[in-house]
Amino acid sequence: MRQDKDFLGKEPVGRLLLRLALPTVTAQIINMLYNIVDRIYIGHIPDIGAMALTGVGVCMPLIMIVSAFAALIGYGGAPRASIFMGKKQPKEAERTLGNCFTMQIVISVLLTVALLIWNRDFLLAFGASENTIEYGTDYMNLYALGTIFVQLTLGMNSFITAQGFAKTGMLSVLIGAVANIILDPIFIFGLNMDVRGAALATVISQAMSCAWVLAFLFGKKTFWKIRKEYLLLKGNVILPCLALGVSVFIMQASESVISVCFNSSLLKYGGDVAVGAMTILTSVMQFAMLPLQGLGQGAQPIISYNYGAGDAGRVKEAFKKLVQVSLIYAAILWVLVMAAPQAFAALFTADAELMEFTAGALRVYMAAAILFGIQIACQMTFIALGKAKESSLVAIMRKFILLLPLIYIMPHIWKSNQTMAVYLAEPVADLLAVTFTAILFFLQFRKALAKIEKPLA
Repeated sequence: MRQDKDFLGKEPVGRLLLRLALPTVTAQIINMLYNIVDRIYIGHIPDIGAMALTGVGVCMPLIMIVSAFAALIGYGGAPRASIFMGKKQPKEAERTLGNCFTMQIVISVLLTVALLIWNRDFLLAFGASENTIEYGTDYMNLYALGTIFVQLTLGMNSFITAQGFAKTGMLSVLIGAVANIILDPIFIFGLNMDVRGAALATVISQAMSCAWVLAFLFGKKTFWKIRKEYLLLKGNVILPCLALGVSVFIMQASESVISVCFNSSLLKYGGDVAVGAMTILTSVMQFAMLPLQGLGQGAQPIISYNYGAGDAGRVKEAFKKLVQVSLIYAAILWVLVMAAPQAFAALFTADAELMEFTAGALRVYMAAAILFGIQIACQMTFIALGKAKESSLVAIMRKFILLLPLIYIMPHIWKSNQTMAVYLAEPVADLLAVTFTAILFFLQFRKALAKIEKPLA
């Protein structure tokens, strides 16, 4: 049975959020498996596990950049298409989809060429040592070949969830994740391919997800179909999408820059063990960030559609429920991490020294994770409302203005343990960033609601 196009403006908000957020959160958790399953298996390779894990960890900045470009298009285009849907302008929604599809392919080709030519230089610049560089290049040489699959899967899947087809979007990720979990041990251990096996499993898995996503967007069930008449890039269509997607791009791409800064600083103060621990810390951080982004994705179609339709009451209700659920999740995860950091560390390594060091670092690094619910909910709502400037500002504030300088400042403040001081930069930056974001959101959200309430006065 074909779904009612106007259900986003009719069904009760609480039920809608539950219906849309459960699949998107599940999809993000499954997507998280893409990022951590490789590292779990790699960390347990006999004899070389710890060094191989560190080498692949140094690849993360490059992988984050690939994902960030997908987010630039998907998170920028999908909310605009939802707003057009709320305004009853289906052709504009499809025009947005077509332009974003073309842009995604162009970016994929450019990224693939760059990664194949310069990945070794990038990895050395990003903190790889003589002990770990070969593992990193072995992984990236194969991973680069699947860049187009990663781009189209992550970027175009946003247009599926933005229409309210959250379960279909979840299946897009589930297909690849299940394949990855099955193929990883076969290639890594069965065929003795080590880190190259992990990369090959990821490429094949993403190709399967990509095929599913494109089959849906070219098929009959979608509200917005990829049509050849909308594939030619138009500045007035693609540029607003890029402007809106910049904030998520900054949020994800800056993880690459921040990761480089963390790795270089940690290599200076703590050596390969500290860099290896950082690989695990960023993996655990995804337990917080990705499900919270999934909640935001679930709320996005509701907020965007009703903002386009001029229903301020439903927009406000959706945001309130998003914040409540986000805070509850962040609080639960924070308690688990503080209570049992060793359990999280043990997921990724059997090395006793690395496990013990990571457990202590994890409590420091995620000390302010309880506040992420506010940060992500506000930022995702800015995007859902089409507020490009505000969403970009909060992303730049957290990463570049606060966190990046603190990575280098904190070791000079806490001189007795400079390695832990580097990790402490994260919670200090988070506390300041959440304060700034909450104040800005309170002011701008009221203005946005007043804007769409005026015609009803």
